[in-house]
Amino acid sequence: MKIYMTEDYQTMSRKAANILSAQIILKPNSVLGLATGSTPVGMYKQLVTWYEKGDLDFAEIKTVNLDEYVGLEPTHEQSYRYFMEEHLFSRVNINPANTNVPDGLAADPQAECKWYNQVIRQMGGIDIQVLGMGRNGHIGFNEPGDAFELETHVVDLTESTIEANARFFASRDDVPRQAMSMGIKSIMMAKKILLMVSGEDKADAVKRAFVGPVTPQVPASILQLHPYVTLVGDKAALSKLMEAKQ
Repeated sequence: MKIYMTEDYQTMSRKAANILSAQIILKPNSVLGLATGSTPVGMYKQLVTWYEKGDLDFAEIKTVNLDEYVGLEPTHEQSYRYFMEEHLFSRVNINPANTNVPDGLAADPQAECKWYNQVIRQMGGIDIQVLGMGRNGHIGFNEPGDAFELETHVVDLTESTIEANARFFASRDDVPRQAMSMGIKSIMMAKKILLMVSGEDKADAVKRAFVGPVTPQVPASILQLHPYVTLVGDKAALSKLMEAKQ
C-alpha cells in the first residue's frame, strides 16, 4: 500500500486528482469506479479545472458508481446520480451513456443489483476504484457486520449512517432506509484502489483499518489484502496511523 500524507484537504484533493488523471491519460478508455460524499468533491473540482484547460479528455472514459439510495429519483438533489452530474458529468466531455449509477427507482432493487454486476463485468472490470471511508470504517454502504458482503446488493442503512446523512435532508425521516451498494467483492476486484480520507474524525477508523486485523467489523480493513491500494489523506486523518507505524 502506498500512503501519501498531505498538509490539508486541498492538497489531498489535488494529489488524488493527480492519481486519477494519470490513469485517464495513460488509458483514455479507462473504467473509473467513482464515489460520492464530501471527501471527493475537491478532487472532482480539480479534474474539471484540468479538463477546462485541455489537459484531460473524458470522451472514452466509462464510469460506475459505488452506490445509490433506494427510492430517490435521479433528479433528487440528494441522489448520487444528481451528485455526479453536478460535480463531474455535466462539466466534462464524458458520454452520458458511459456513466453508470444504480437506478434508485428500480422496481426490483435486487434485480438492479444483478444487472449492475453484469455491467461491470461487461466493461472488463474497474481499472481504479475511488473510495472514501466512514467513521466506523465502512466503504460504500458496506457497514460493519458479521461477514463481508459479496457483489452489488441491497443494504439496510444503520442508525449511525442515517444519522450521519440526516444533515443533507429536510429531516431525519426523509433519509432513505436502504441503498444499493457495490459489495466488498466488487471493490476488491478493481485493479487499483484510491482511498481518500480527510479530517481528525477519521483518524481512529484509519488506524483500525490498516493496523488492526482484517475483520468485517471494520469493512475497510479488507483493503489490507488488495495488491494495489493508494491511501491519500491529510495529516489529521492519518495522524494515528503514522504514530502506530513508527
